[in-house]
Amino acid sequence: MSKLWGGRFTKKTDQLVEEYTASIMFDKELAEEDIQGSLAHVTMLGKQGILPANDVDTIKDGLHAVLQKIKRGEIEFSISDEDIHMNIEKTLIEEIGPVGGKLHTGRSRNDQVATDMHLYLRKRVVEFVELLSKLQTALVEQAKANLDTILPGYTHLQRAQPILFAHHMMAYVSMFGRDIERLQDSYKRINMLPLGAGALAGTTFPIDRHFVASQLNFDRVYENSLDAVSDRDFILEFLSHASIIMAHLSRLSEELILWSSTEFRFVELDDAFCTGSSIMPQKKNPDVPELVRGKTGRVYGNLIGLLTVLKSLPLAYNKDMQEDKEGMFDTVRTLQGALSLFAPMIATMKVNKDQMRQAVNQDFSNATDIADFLVGKGLPFRQAHEVIGKTVLYCIQQGKYLLDLTLDEFKQFSSLFDERIYEVLQPEQVVNARNVYGGTARPQVEGAIGRAEQELVKTAAWTEEYAKRSQ
Repeated sequence: MSKLWGGRFTKKTDQLVEEYTASIMFDKELAEEDIQGSLAHVTMLGKQGILPANDVDTIKDGLHAVLQKIKRGEIEFSISDEDIHMNIEKTLIEEIGPVGGKLHTGRSRNDQVATDMHLYLRKRVVEFVELLSKLQTALVEQAKANLDTILPGYTHLQRAQPILFAHHMMAYVSMFGRDIERLQDSYKRINMLPLGAGALAGTTFPIDRHFVASQLNFDRVYENSLDAVSDRDFILEFLSHASIIMAHLSRLSEELILWSSTEFRFVELDDAFCTGSSIMPQKKNPDVPELVRGKTGRVYGNLIGLLTVLKSLPLAYNKDMQEDKEGMFDTVRTLQGALSLFAPMIATMKVNKDQMRQAVNQDFSNATDIADFLVGKGLPFRQAHEVIGKTVLYCIQQGKYLLDLTLDEFKQFSSLFDERIYEVLQPEQVVNARNVYGGTARPQVEGAIGRAEQELVKTAAWTEEYAKRSQ
C-alpha cells in the first residue's frame, strides 16, 4: 500500500530516510491517546454534519476494534508508516475499508500529535502527584516513629547543631510538597486542547473545537493555531519539574548512602533494596539510591536536550520537534521507577537511634547554645562567640567534649558560667530550645507532622478528582 500522503511524490522514499525519520519505534506509546483523540474528533465531525452518522459509527467501531488489537499485541507497527498516527489510520482502513480515510478530515498530524502528548502528560502528572504523596507518607511515618531520635545536623558536611531525625524527614516532606504544587499548577497548562489548529492555520471545515475539548475533558482551547502546533512549553515545564524532583531524590539518596555506610551507621536499608558484591561477600550496597542519584543526570539531559531543540525553531511545526518525545518518555519511565521504589525503601528503613545519639554526644554541635547562654547573661554575642571558640579549642587540645568539662574549667573562660550550663548542653535541651515555627523542637515538629497529614488528605482528594478528569 502506498503512503497515505504519497500523491504528490513520484519516487519511493529512500529506505534509510524511512528509518531515520520514522518515530513509530517510540511514539507507539501514544497509541491509546491517539485513539482517544480520534474518537472525540470523529464524534465532533458527526455532530457538525461534516460526516454522516453511519460513517461516524463505523469509524468509532473501527477505532475501538483497533484499540483492542493494540492492547492484545496483535498489531505490528511498521516503520514505512512513519508514526503512530499513520499506523493507526492504515490499520483502521484495513479494518473498516476506505471510510476509515475520512477520519482525518479537518485535522493534521501536527495538531493530532500535540493533542496526544497533552493527553499523555496530564495522566502522568496525576500519577506523579500520587507517587510523591506516597513518598511523603513514608517520610511522615518515619518522622512520627522518631520524635525522640536526635542526630547531628550538618552544614558543609560538618556537624553543626543537633536536630530531631523527624525534623530531617519533614524537610523532605516539604520539598516534595513543593514538587506536588508545581505539578498541580502545571496541569492547567497541560490541559489545553490544540486539536482543530490543523497544520498551522486552522481548517476550512466548520469544526467545533470547544465540543472536542469537552469530550476530552480539556479546560481550555488554544487561542492561536500557530501556537497550538508549535507549543512544547508544557513538556519543558514537565521536564523541569521532573528535574527538580530528581534533584530532591538525589539529595536524599546521597544522605541515605552516607548514613548507611560503616562510618555513619545511622540507618540500614532493607535487604530488598540493596545488592551484594560478586567478590566481597560482606558487602551490602545501596544500589537503589545510587542509581537514582545517577539517573538524575539523564533527566537533566532530557530537559536541556529539548530546550536546545526549541531554541531557534521558527513557527510553526518542524521535523525537529519529533525530538520532543523520546526524552519525555524516558523521563516519565525514570521518574516512575525512582518514586515507586523510594516510598517502600523509606518505609522499611531501620533507624539506628543509639548510633545517632552517640554521634551527638561526641561532637561540639551544642556550642552555639553556650554562646546563647552567655548572651542571656548579658555578654555581647561576638564576645560570647570568642569565648566558646576558645573553650572548644581547649576541649580539642585536652581530648574532651563540652559536657566533660568541670565548672572550674568553664569558668577559666568566663566567670558567667554556672551549674545551669550542664542542663543547657544536654542534646534534648538543645533541640527543644529551638521552639520557633519551623524549628526542630518536638512541639514544632509535631505541628509540622499534623499539617503534613492534612495536606496529604487534600492531595488524595485532588488525585482522585483529576484522575477522573484525565481518563
